[in-house]
Amino acid sequence: MARKERRGPRLDQPLVRSRSLRPTVDSEAAGRVSERVARFLGSWRFLGWMTLVIAGWLVWNQFAPADLRIDPFPFLFLTLALSLQASYAAPLILLAQNRQTDRDRVQYKEDREQTLRLMADSDYLTREIAALRIAMGEVATRDYLRSEIRSLLEEFNELLKGEKELSEDDSNEPKSKN
Repeated sequence: MARKERRGPRLDQPLVRSRSLRPTVDSEAAGRVSERVARFLGSWRFLGWMTLVIAGWLVWNQFAPADLRIDPFPFLFLTLALSLQASYAAPLILLAQNRQTDRDRVQYKEDREQTLRLMADSDYLTREIAALRIAMGEVATRDYLRSEIRSLLEEFNELLKGEKELSEDDSNEPKSKN
């Protein structure tokens, strides 16, 4: 008798996932964002704006009226802000570097496969050229044919000269009377 009830999930169908309270993050989207941020943090534009903001902060908190100053001399709030910016920038830069390393690894693998294919093709072509050279060694070349024709022509000329001499010898002998 076959059982109709199954104890575990079916292997021929995908699992039905229940909804999770945890947010899901698309790793590709997060990686693209981290690359953009890292690219911006490494730009001259960012360094210029950062320098202007810090210089403005220092000038304002040094020369503004005492009641309008946000961060007096030890500039603790500025230090906190820069530390916070650095604490977020470092992991984003590392994420971007990891993604670049992964891309470089894939590119290296593809380059290596292409190089192996090119080497196999060049080996095949080398073998084919060697086979053609061997085959050409067995085929009569133009120079070989010319030399053979010259030697045959010389032999033919010698035969003609020999026949001519024989016919002249025959014509010089007196004819016998019958």
